[in-house]
Amino acid sequence: MVIKPKLYQYFSDAASFKSSEAMSDRMLYFPLCGANNDSIKSSITPFLSGDIKIDKNRYLTKPFSREDLRSVSRNFYLRSHDNVISFADKISNEHSTVEAGFLWHKVTKTFPKKGLELQALNFVPVSGENVELMKITCKNVSSKNISFTPTGCVPMFARALSNKHDHEHVTALLQTITQTKQGVIVEPTMLFNEEGHKDVQTTYFVFGFEDSGNAIKGTFPTMACFCGDAGTLREPQAVCENLDPKGLTEKELNGEEAIGAIRFEDVELKAGDLKEYYIVMGIAENNKSVFDIFSAFDTGPKFEQALTENKKYWQAKIHSIEFNTGSTDFNAWMKWVTLQPVLRRIFGCSFLPDHDYGKGGRGWRDIWQDLLSLILIEPENVREHLLNNFAGVRIDGSNATIIGDKPGEFLADRNAITRVWMDHGVWPFMTLLLYINQTGDFDILFEDSFYFKDPQISRTFHKDLQWHPKDGKELKDVNGNVYQGSILEHILVQHLVQFFNVGEHNMIRLENADWNDGLDMAFDRGESVSFTSFYAGNLMALADLLERVSSTIQIHDISVAQELLKLLDGLGKNKVDYNNADAKRKHLFDVYFPSVQPNVSGEKTTIAIKDVVLDLRAKGESLKVCIRSQEKIVVDDKSNQFQWFNGYYDNKGNRVEGKKDDTVWMTLTGAVFPIMCDVAEDADVENIVKSVNHFLKDQELGGYRLNTNFGKRNYLDLGRAFGFAFGTKENGAFFSHMIVMYAYALYTRGFVREGYEVLHSIYQMCMNTDKSKIYPGVPEYCDAQGQGMYHYLTGSASWLVLTQLTQVFGVRGEGGDLVISPKLVKEEFSHEGKASVESYFAGKRIKVVYHNEQKLDYGSYTIKGVSFKDFEGSVEFSQTHPAQIKLSRAPIQQAPSGLEIQIQLG
Repeated sequence: MVIKPKLYQYFSDAASFKSSEAMSDRMLYFPLCGANNDSIKSSITPFLSGDIKIDKNRYLTKPFSREDLRSVSRNFYLRSHDNVISFADKISNEHSTVEAGFLWHKVTKTFPKKGLELQALNFVPVSGENVELMKITCKNVSSKNISFTPTGCVPMFARALSNKHDHEHVTALLQTITQTKQGVIVEPTMLFNEEGHKDVQTTYFVFGFEDSGNAIKGTFPTMACFCGDAGTLREPQAVCENLDPKGLTEKELNGEEAIGAIRFEDVELKAGDLKEYYIVMGIAENNKSVFDIFSAFDTGPKFEQALTENKKYWQAKIHSIEFNTGSTDFNAWMKWVTLQPVLRRIFGCSFLPDHDYGKGGRGWRDIWQDLLSLILIEPENVREHLLNNFAGVRIDGSNATIIGDKPGEFLADRNAITRVWMDHGVWPFMTLLLYINQTGDFDILFEDSFYFKDPQISRTFHKDLQWHPKDGKELKDVNGNVYQGSILEHILVQHLVQFFNVGEHNMIRLENADWNDGLDMAFDRGESVSFTSFYAGNLMALADLLERVSSTIQIHDISVAQELLKLLDGLGKNKVDYNNADAKRKHLFDVYFPSVQPNVSGEKTTIAIKDVVLDLRAKGESLKVCIRSQEKIVVDDKSNQFQWFNGYYDNKGNRVEGKKDDTVWMTLTGAVFPIMCDVAEDADVENIVKSVNHFLKDQELGGYRLNTNFGKRNYLDLGRAFGFAFGTKENGAFFSHMIVMYAYALYTRGFVREGYEVLHSIYQMCMNTDKSKIYPGVPEYCDAQGQGMYHYLTGSASWLVLTQLTQVFGVRGEGGDLVISPKLVKEEFSHEGKASVESYFAGKRIKVVYHNEQKLDYGSYTIKGVSFKDFEGSVEFSQTHPAQIKLSRAPIQQAPSGLEIQIQLG
């Protein structure tokens, strides 16, 4: 059954949408932002609530988390004959609608009894100015003249996120407030921080003007003069009592809580007439730049021009990849999903009301996974990002966890806590492999990059007490020279270290957590079988890549740090016993770590690729064999037998998954990576799918849970996750990221129908807007009630785009050539049997159109014919996959324009 969203309906452009139900939910928000991560970032609700900021130190309005959305932020009041209409309030008999698109937001409220229609249109320009623009339109929809007094207001926090709770009043005393004929300016005297106060070059402002070009009547620049002693932002004294604005004295202005409350001139509207008011809310470097910025938007035509540019810019972003199936709603939904990785690049993991981290920025895992979709869109612009990112790797295989403001700048940890995530080593190689396949750029493996250096060594077991920040954050050799190694060397370090970094069951140590940040209490004895599978798959994939390097670009030897030979032990005579966990761990801590810490020798050695390949395969295979022989779970439940692989060991060394006191413990993570990384054989995959469907698929909501209910509200031997209510966050929620990776894994293994059902479950849960309560897009997770949480800023969006393009539509690179291998099921074709996708490859816009007039299902069709227009390349049909072809890269690059490929299925 296909569920259509009740919350919103798409317009004819199949992207922007309209909602008449949005006003029933004060927690519903929409993102607004500029074109880069140093631009204004806003959230806005149907009641104009939400905050405006650039980063954690520069908030124009008070920081808003989810529950704060019930409060007033932006607002506009009309006072007429002792009656006040407030945009932030809902009154009886009003009719309201929300319209939104890429990236603008409009609310229309009609008050039939009052004869008025109000409309608020908000967006952030993409031209670089740090402002949010708002146009309020007041229209007389009655047959009589209507008089009113208009007032707009934006409470001005004008300081850092931390000051919301820390020294909130004290930091208000730092405010220098200025009234101007355009509005209100606030200039803090310093950035308050007890660890060290700093001079601040930041100015906040709220300006306004009318469509006639007339200046405003005046301002109420402080909360005290606007709200009064007895008033609130819902019923401010200045509005309710129709007070006249006046110039305040320095004593009345400075050190007060500020507000950009702007009084416009009284107006009388004839029947059918309208009046437009504009409010410019921004953050600037100084007083002069405030007026320069304002001058770019200080007329109605300038506002409209900025809006046109805004729409054009964001439309181009979402058209970078376009999917066309038989469902127009799904196609529109995927446009919003395609936008989400761009939003995550700008917002980071924070700065929307459902913020996860709260302090801004992105983490290590985020930067690699966010690149997945960018590689598919414009891989030529990704190379520098990849090289910069590898500079965050430490020589002990761990990495810095937080990305700084500049390219290649890293911080050890968001909260200055010494910790490591054991999964962090797998994502860089996976991302790099996608890049190489899309571009054919094998040479990137041999580019040099730094290693990150700080006091943390031996994966947090020790500290380098001699290191000082003035020594710099780059690893040095024993002679004091900054050391650089190839990207390939970095990848080898990340994987070889982890191969030896095992617990008592010979699985890689869980350390402070893996992908599931909630498994953070098993540092001593915890192990992640799930990600041991991922490392095993990567070791094998890296071996395959190196063989391809030898055959493609004729490089047969590589240069690596001399110390790395200790981890490539298969090349020498002192090979470690891979079945002996103690021996592996001892080799890492007693042999390798002392050789590279606190400094490396700086000496390099040359080794044959064929020898490295043999070593990597031996290591990868040993992990696979260990998991297959040791970690299989067999459970009898309701007269059926179920099998899958255990995913974890806890801090007491106990196996986590299985049947315990008649309760089945199972994780989706433990199911995903054995499938994705070829640890599970085909029969195992069938058993895992059966088990997931039985234990993790919710029969009521239709989604797949992250884990079963372990039946305990605290599991401190594994992690904080199990203190959360079941069905929320990392404890049994419908976690989009892992669900999409599950689908991706199934597609890659040829379980296409099963993969489709998994992906479709996410879409259906989002479309069930009575429960999900979100605008189009994919949330981080849906909770136990089916509500979408942490919307927009989720790595699952990149994975969803990746899965749709490279697996479902089957358009992907392979060593730089174009492979087309569709895995569409019959439901995904239109009534005419068509499905198509547009994207970029080899610098060209390509469109692949599939024709399946018989509506055959996957597995029943093959590629019967291929046709082009203005293309001279040849087509190579796969000998092993009848629905797969390959096109060489060079002819695509030489094509005069975009390439359209018509493919006949039958």
